[in-house]
Amino acid sequence: MKHQGRVFITGIAGFAGSYLAEYLHSEGYYVSGLLAPGERTDNIKMILPDLKLERFDILRYDRLAKLIRKIKPDYIFHLAALSSVGKSFDSVRKVFDINFAGTLNLFESAKDAPYNPKKIVFVGSSDSYGLFKPIGKILKINQPFNPISPYGISKAAGEYLATYYCRTAGLPVVRARAFNHTGPKQTADFVVPSFCRQIARIEKGKKKPEIAVGNLSARRDISDVRDIVRGYFLMARKGRAGDVYQLCSGKAVAIQSVLNKLLAMSNRKIKITVDKSRLRKSDIPVLRGDNSKTIKDLGWKIRYKLNDTLKDTLEYWREVTA
Repeated sequence: MKHQGRVFITGIAGFAGSYLAEYLHSEGYYVSGLLAPGERTDNIKMILPDLKLERFDILRYDRLAKLIRKIKPDYIFHLAALSSVGKSFDSVRKVFDINFAGTLNLFESAKDAPYNPKKIVFVGSSDSYGLFKPIGKILKINQPFNPISPYGISKAAGEYLATYYCRTAGLPVVRARAFNHTGPKQTADFVVPSFCRQIARIEKGKKKPEIAVGNLSARRDISDVRDIVRGYFLMARKGRAGDVYQLCSGKAVAIQSVLNKLLAMSNRKIKITVDKSRLRKSDIPVLRGDNSKTIKDLGWKIRYKLNDTLKDTLEYWREVTA
């Protein structure tokens, strides 16, 4: 297959990064990426022989700048981040180092390269919106940021960096504001795979028939990771430098409803128990986005229904749970 171009992905072995790598590989791109020190490559094992990977800390500006000059990627996708909202409260400095300083290093590396990539996709987060009024309103692109978690703050700061480098250095940066997304391979630090892993362990007799939960009243806009990474690709190809695109379903679903759907997929009778350690220090009651611009400008379409995503994720955990 003729190569369509060169792409560079930070966070390539992560959850979304691995799906993006697989998608771009299938589309005929020459895929390279950055691995963090000690990071496993299980998520990309199917295409590992075809990838060009480097392993070092994204805080090493010198190595990152040298690598980008060497690869000369047509498109850069910046996904490297510490992405757990809950864990960010206990790792504030590390979150800001990776999510903000790492982003700064990437933009500086691209600015100092002797060529301009066609597009740089910065992956932000709906968590940057934080608390807002009235609760439950549809979040549009012009909604002011008011983040309440270290993760949300770091992603909001990354967006400001993206805007700055686009305006002052002419970097062709587009910003993806991704809402919650899930699917097979996501770690059990996140709500849907946490539920799925517990159900799989119960079904195999590894755990008593009780599922530990946190706040079930929260409502989230949940998409399939495979739809989200296709959105990243369309942003690289069709997005306008300086613009922001929201990737979301446009619907808010209660976590209680998600749990009920998953429990209905099991033939075991499972009791629900609240685990106080799973309750966040601060939680946004409702997150619901507006994807109209993304659909209109990029031709993005949602292909996976929530039930299908949940079923695929549960099947994945049934397969990997020993």
